[in-house]
Amino acid sequence: MLVLGVCSLKGGVGKTSVTLGLASSALAHGISTLVVDLDPQGDCTMALGVPQFGIPDVAGVLADPSPETVRGTVVASGWAPHGLDVLPGSARSALHDGPDDDSQELDRLSYALSWLSGYELVLVDCPPSLGGLTRAGLRACDRAAVVTEPGLFSVMAVGRALRTIDDLRRGPAPALQPLGIVVNRVQARSSEQSYRLEELRNLYGPLVLTPSVPERAALQQAQGAAQPVHTWPSRASANLAAVFDALLERALRAPR
Repeated sequence: MLVLGVCSLKGGVGKTSVTLGLASSALAHGISTLVVDLDPQGDCTMALGVPQFGIPDVAGVLADPSPETVRGTVVASGWAPHGLDVLPGSARSALHDGPDDDSQELDRLSYALSWLSGYELVLVDCPPSLGGLTRAGLRACDRAAVVTEPGLFSVMAVGRALRTIDDLRRGPAPALQPLGIVVNRVQARSSEQSYRLEELRNLYGPLVLTPSVPERAALQQAQGAAQPVHTWPSRASANLAAVFDALLERALRAPR
């Protein structure tokens, strides 16, 4: 299976929206998928229609990555009874987000995922920070997609994220490779965004993935209703679905 981390070192760029879009595409194409919500905010869990309280969550798995704990924590998403499962997130996972570089801590998610089978794709929604959770998440991944938006501070954060991936690859995660940069929330008529897009392409060349994800209200509407964008009834959602289909196809073609 492909384990794909979705990350950003700057909050508010739509990282979780990209994770959900890829999950929606995988579900639409019958690709058996697990979403791991490592973000203590738990937005991905909520948008996937999974209760955030009173159930086992990823914090318990990180504390005890045994096969019994892992299999007892994975639940079906609210999007479909089969084909898309969730390792739910919660605020308790912040307990594992310290600066500790202990190799056993970093290996806990990777070890937990080793007990699972039957999935073609695992999507890891990392927190927007460089703490222990993000490093543990990326340590478990084959590929990492860096999400940004075409703004000054977001573009600057891309370089930090790629350096983090390279540092992990040279250390505890030798199998990790960058998939590329997903540019989110693109407004076609913004001259400032056009400038930043060109800046990204000049800096990172083919690492900037195409197509970019346009700014559309349909994406937020589908998430607010806890529905996949592929089933949301609008022309804008159909366009978004095609974008996420192309990005998922690119991820699945990546050698691993």
